[in-house]
Amino acid sequence: MALATRTDRRPSFARTVWDSTVGKKTVMAVSGLIMLLYLVVHMIGNLKIFFGAGDFNHYAHWLRTVGEPFMHYEWTLWIIRVVLVVAVVAHAVSAYQLSRRDIKARPSKYVHRKARASYATRTMRWGGVILGLFIVWHLLDLTTGTVHAGGFQEGRPYQNVVDTFSTWYGNVIYIVAMLAVGLHIRHGFWSAAQTLGAGSRTRDRALKATANVLALLLTAGFIAVPVGVMTGVVS
Repeated sequence: MALATRTDRRPSFARTVWDSTVGKKTVMAVSGLIMLLYLVVHMIGNLKIFFGAGDFNHYAHWLRTVGEPFMHYEWTLWIIRVVLVVAVVAHAVSAYQLSRRDIKARPSKYVHRKARASYATRTMRWGGVILGLFIVWHLLDLTTGTVHAGGFQEGRPYQNVVDTFSTWYGNVIYIVAMLAVGLHIRHGFWSAAQTLGAGSRTRDRALKATANVLALLLTAGFIAVPVGVMTGVVS
């Protein structure tokens, strides 16, 4: 009589973590913090536009030569791009799966809906969709030049930025997206801190204040660029 073979295999540790709600929230928290760090650096770089075309274009060129001669031209930049893509995908997939899991856990609507969440919390999902669409537009506009207005000029990012924010729709798209960024950060930073165990009764107030300050500074910093173009400060 042939012995029965055991075909079932225990899932790997990584799979077990990913399948759990805590694991998905942790992935969301870590990927969100990676994107937040990028946003801070990106905003600081964007503000160099107020120092003139020479400084801004030189900064853009420097980004492509970071690490030379050990790293080849644009290698460091591509590593950053790959890390960001992975973070964005992991964040979006985790958020979607957690949302579906939450819906399945309570399929019937409450008779009396309670306003338990802040405006930022209730708009996190739509904010994520807005930011996803914005990232695609932003890349097609200022990286590939596919949808750029005024004629995309390779190697002249200063003029490309001015061209974009010289159009009404460029300003509207960008400002709406940056407001969504602010709301997303305000709630996301707080949620990440709680998920990663940084929250406590004594630190909660400081964490909330930090989330508010980060959201305000990043939103204002990013919006300053289109406002600078619209007002003629940057031209």
